[in-house]
Amino acid sequence: MMTSNVMREITPLTPSDCFTIFSRVKKKFDFPLHYHDEYELNLIINAKGAKRVVGGHIEVIEEVELALIGPNLYHAWFTHQCQSEDITEVTIQFHKDLFDEKFLKRNQLSFVKSMLERSQRGISFSPETIYALKDRIMMLDKKSGFDSVLELLSILHDLSISRNMKMLSDPSFTNEKFYYNSRRIEKVFEHMNVNYNKQITLAEVAKIANMPEASFSRFIKKRTGKTFIDSLNEIRLGHASRMLIDSTTTVAEIAYKCGFNNISNFNRIFKRKKMCIPKEFRETYTGNRVFI
Repeated sequence: MMTSNVMREITPLTPSDCFTIFSRVKKKFDFPLHYHDEYELNLIINAKGAKRVVGGHIEVIEEVELALIGPNLYHAWFTHQCQSEDITEVTIQFHKDLFDEKFLKRNQLSFVKSMLERSQRGISFSPETIYALKDRIMMLDKKSGFDSVLELLSILHDLSISRNMKMLSDPSFTNEKFYYNSRRIEKVFEHMNVNYNKQITLAEVAKIANMPEASFSRFIKKRTGKTFIDSLNEIRLGHASRMLIDSTTTVAEIAYKCGFNNISNFNRIFKRKKMCIPKEFRETYTGNRVFI
């Protein structure tokens, strides 16, 4: 899934550690686009105007920022329009097997389990959540041993039950499976994910769901919050984002390969969803590539 175009970071975490934490005050962001095996929780204060890249998602951040990045997901922060000379960044990294599957299946950990699953696309937390938890995150390195592990778990639990968390990257960018607690919807999404490069009609997906078209339209909107065409475009954009980063294929070819019937339609939908045109999106990534 990963390519050599993006730097793979070998973190300082050893197999016998639970997590690492490092905090620093700096004038700019200078670490390139990268990925690693570990989960990362990143708290950034006083960096309004910096740019966050997570998977296929790009966004300019506000004064406070807290993001949870799942294993092997591309990410980086860039100075962009940030004027601050006093950026505080606290980065916590922990092993992907710190909490094993059986542990996470317990009732009391269901929220944490769900959050870790969603972090495969990257999660950003609301300002209210950040202000409620930032002091505890910043003080975590003052604790030691078992107390620090308990506090990390407590912080993760509080994050997992917080309101208004936002998933960042498209599911198809990260090859994530779709789970909507509905076998009908899952079958439809599987079909769209396999056939995104072809023409897909409402009639054909309604047939897969074994429902009349009008009923299926209402059903998918109720279950996912999106219309059929929005859902399909999101899948196509995820694949297109990936191709823009991982290949030198022209934008026009990518548009057609991802099922868009013309390039202006592709550009318009891409800009509406990602706040930039495909060419600018590609430049954001290629400008920060490291070949190793």
